[in-house]
Amino acid sequence: MNPGPWGLLIIALVVLLLFGRGKIANMMGEVASGIKAFRKGMSEEEKPVAEIDQAPKSEADTTLNQAKEVDRSKDA
Repeated sequence: MNPGPWGLLIIALVVLLLFGRGKIANMMGEVASGIKAFRKGMSEEEKPVAEIDQAPKSEADTTLNQAKEVDRSKDA
């Protein structure tokens, strides 16, 4: 039992009357931004793990590694 074109038109008018043009426009904007965020998340997920794990080293990490190397050279 599919509604015909007149049934769809009546349903669209009822929805428009209940929610108003502004609310429907805002809702569609939110749906579009959600779809964009989902697509962005899916494209980010496809990156290899090795690229994600290679974060830039901070000065603290460099200093810590230098201190470990000095300790190792003292032990030798």
